[in-house]
Parts: sequence; C-alpha cells; structure tokens
Amino acid sequence: MKCVGVQYLEAIRKLKATGFVPLRNVHVSFVPDEEVGGFKGMNCFVKTPEFEALRVGFALDEGIANPDDSYHLFYGERAIWQFRVTAKGQTGHASILHENTAAEKIHKVINRLLSLRESEKARLKSLENPDLGDVTSVNMTMLGGGLQANVVPPELSAVFDIRITPHWTLDSMKKLLDETCANAGSDVTYKYIQHSNITAQTPVDDSNVWWTVFKGVTDELNLKINKKIFPAATDIRFVRQLGIPAFGFSPMNNTPVLLHDHDEYLNEAVYLRGVEIYTALLEKIINQPKD
Repeated sequence: MKCVGVQYLEAIRKLKATGFVPLRNVHVSFVPDEEVGGFKGMNCFVKTPEFEALRVGFALDEGIANPDDSYHLFYGERAIWQFRVTAKGQTGHASILHENTAAEKIHKVINRLLSLRESEKARLKSLENPDLGDVTSVNMTMLGGGLQANVVPPELSAVFDIRITPHWTLDSMKKLLDETCANAGSDVTYKYIQHSNITAQTPVDDSNVWWTVFKGVTDELNLKINKKIFPAATDIRFVRQLGIPAFGFSPMNNTPVLLHDHDEYLNEAVYLRGVEIYTALLEKIINQPKD
C-alpha cells in the first residue's frame, strides 16, 4: 500500500526530527511481486544471507481498511492454493453420447468444490462474529477447453482459487483434492499455479512481548483493535514462517475496503492520524529492551 509505506517513512522522519535515539536497528523493506504472490520477492529475500544479517526480532506489514471506527490487527493468514484441474476423455462428434468424456469428469470436480464453497458460506453466516479468515474460501476463476461447437473436446480444465483457514489442516485439503479427482474418473489431475503451505501464526497474548507492547500503545491511544486472520495474503507470511513475530496493521479506520477498486482513496485526516499511530507504535517497539 503506497499510503501505508509513506506513513511508515513519515513516522520514522518524525522520530528522527525529535532527536530520538533508537535502541534497536530499524529496517524498512520495499520488495517486488507482492501482488503475484511474492515468490520472486520477499520469499527469495528471507532466504538470503543479507536478510539473516538483519537479525529481525519483530516485523510489521500492511493490514486492511475498516469501515467502522476500529482497527484490524492480523496475526496470521490463510494459505493460498491456486490450481488447474484437467480432465481428459473420449473425443468425437457431438451428435453421439460418448462414454468417459472430459465434461462429465470436470463436472464432478466442479460440483464437489462448489459444494464445499456453499458449506463454507453457510458456516461463515453461522459464526457469532463472522470473519473470512475463519473459513476457507473456494472460487472457480477460469474455464478452458473445446475447439468447436460440434466436437466433444478431449480435454477440459477449470482453475480454482482456495484460501485455506489456519483452523484447517493442509493435509485434509490435500486429501479432499486427491479424492475429488480420483472419484471424478480416470485421467483427472491437478497442477498448482500458486501453492503456499505457510500457516504460522503470531501469538496475541501475554506470552508475546511484542503483543504486550503493541496493545499497550493502542490502549493508551484508545484504539479498538480486532484480532484477526488475514483473508488474503501479504509478504509478512514469509517472515512469520521463519518464527519471527509479525503483525499486519494498517491504521485506516472509517475507510471503505476499496482494494484495487476504482477511485481507491484514503481520507486526509485518517492518513495523518495513521502517521501519529505509527509514530507512537514505532517509538515503543524500537525501544523495547533486548533480552
């Protein structure tokens, strides 16, 4: 988020202008490819000697806007599984009722996964405090195959985007996909487009000194904080997977969620208040005594 990146820089500038002397080193990173998964950006960076040399003890990344007056704090994320299911079958003229067609097989796969989608939608509605991070989202995003209207295609495909809540085990999802393809018939396979097994979460209780520091500041500022699982994905997951405590937080309340939408905006007053919040947070975080 451009606004969040600038808010961080402005908060650091304000601290420096006061003569603030940091107890800890502060590193600000801007890396590429976050919008396409971060696999050639942050994923690569955290595996380098240069990142290891930073000796990161705690990290902050973006969160998301919130339409009401509270703020969201994210301590974990859903795992992204994007994959293409391909079904192969008997081809021939479309005037004949061929057996073992690709369409029949891909139909079974689509039905099974969209059935899961419906059950998760129902579960979301049944939760006392509905939140996307607590359920698994399933969406079919692409369909492919076929050459002309009167020919039964030898191959059809469907692409799915599934975001798996950390409340599920990834093994259970893998088992479901394997069984779905197997039950659809022969020559039904799937291949990952994007596949993340990152499920690490940062504690949001007194066992985590960084949560204690964070909450102490937000309490002083009278900020209402909602602890959540992030429904999408940010680069912070690669840091969190290393065992480094990390939160996603954007001080953007009273702001509609307009990610990638037309006329995305941030009110001036909300932006300036966010700089104040980051300044207060960074001052306490940076000067947290070392062990």
